[in-house]
Amino acid sequence: MSQAVVEARGLTWIPDGARAPVLAGVDLRVEPGDRVLLVGPSGSGKSTLLRAIAGVLHVGVGGEQLGELLVGGRPAAETAVNVGLLLQDPRNARVAETVGRDVAFGCENVAMPRPAIATAVADALAAVRFPYGVGHDSSALSGGEAQRLALAGVIAARPDVLLLDEPTSMLDPESAAAVREAVLAAVRGTDCALIVVEHRLHGWADVLDRVVVLGPQGSVVADGATGPTLAAQADELAEAGVWVPGRPDPRPLPVPAWLVAGDTARGAPGDPLVEASRLSVTHRPALRFTGARRPTEPPRAALADVDATALAGRVLALRGPSGAGKSSLVSALCGLVRPSAGRVEACESLRAGLPAQPHRWRSRQLAARVGWVPQNATASVVGATVRDCLLATVRALRDPRRPPGALSASDAERADSLAELLGLAPLLERNPYRLSGGESRRLAVACGLLHGPSLVCLDEPTVGQDRRTWAAVAGLVLAARAGGAGVVVSTHDDALAALADDSLQLAAGRVVA
Repeated sequence: MSQAVVEARGLTWIPDGARAPVLAGVDLRVEPGDRVLLVGPSGSGKSTLLRAIAGVLHVGVGGEQLGELLVGGRPAAETAVNVGLLLQDPRNARVAETVGRDVAFGCENVAMPRPAIATAVADALAAVRFPYGVGHDSSALSGGEAQRLALAGVIAARPDVLLLDEPTSMLDPESAAAVREAVLAAVRGTDCALIVVEHRLHGWADVLDRVVVLGPQGSVVADGATGPTLAAQADELAEAGVWVPGRPDPRPLPVPAWLVAGDTARGAPGDPLVEASRLSVTHRPALRFTGARRPTEPPRAALADVDATALAGRVLALRGPSGAGKSSLVSALCGLVRPSAGRVEACESLRAGLPAQPHRWRSRQLAARVGWVPQNATASVVGATVRDCLLATVRALRDPRRPPGALSASDAERADSLAELLGLAPLLERNPYRLSGGESRRLAVACGLLHGPSLVCLDEPTVGQDRRTWAAVAGLVLAARAGGAGVVVSTHDDALAALADDSLQLAAGRVVA
């Protein structure tokens, strides 16, 4: 038997304040050249295991680690093996102002010869089909573009162990296929050990020869050849939440409309709530104050001459490839982006006497009417605990005559019911920054819906969800619609888009269908 590059024996991790371990007695052996698909329900410890292998489990996080984890024959935090980790939130990987410097960072840290770095950067960006040059502002990217940039930075450094946490979760199918090919090309003919975490197994199950399944309690419940293991345990894995290829999509959970229905004014079903007419949005590079350097990139048109309408009691799905302008349109419709040209106007039933343009409303006025679920789920974190985050908007909008912190019985009941529905009830006292990516996104959905807004704008709400939690999120979308809210959802998720009443297809910032 060859020397294992990764070996875990009884690995257990208990975060500070947690009632139960995230990882529980994990035994795992990965040899050079292994191609491993790591799967399991949301919150089963997949991302935690990758962080442990990368030697960064304790970075910014307190907890107790038991058992043993060796990488290259040494404790993970002390290994000399070159380990590349793609984080679940690609924006957390950004370290530099420009694309080229960002991708070069990993190469520099492994002491790659300087003449080779430029070639490695160019090759990596080409492999992931990154759409911009090396001088592009690395902060001015869509979620999918940021995901591809982060992957380029990881593969450019040519690691011995490549750890990818949901590398295609924010990508359209064509871009996802290109990323898979880029990953396989990066490890082809090498002894690099590859471990990929994904919820959606389609595409990966055919090219990775081994699958390791973590159960809900954070222990290994299956480990074997990909095809036979998925075939033999398809029912059990689907029941646990794994998106087993070939299985029909789950049905949305039936969710009562009162759970997300508030007291704000709503139009009659089918009435317009907010309309965009010939809308254009231009993103300008941020001015860097270090050295008073001016941006070198020209302004970028995110949207051009777009017409869109959100209707009460209907779901509008925004579709299109990564970088098409979906997030910009969501942000403009919910008043977070000022149009560069054209207009966005709320109808009287929504604005109730306020100015017609939502971007002119004060934050409290906007929050009372609009629920926003951002693509970056941690943007919803505004409290010390999950419970604080969940109730933040309700408390901010409460009757000023009530005591500080006071909640109505219905508010408290709906908060508890939402947390239970989304699998967040055991986490209500947890630090919200310690959640998994899927848990963070479900918390963002709950935060955007609990106060019962008339307009709900969701940006990729089902990313990182297993079959069961997807059903809960999809059920909430339909419940908001049933309660009379207008719902706008940006998504690459075909199953979610199939539930919509209307759709717009975007490409390069324009409506194409």
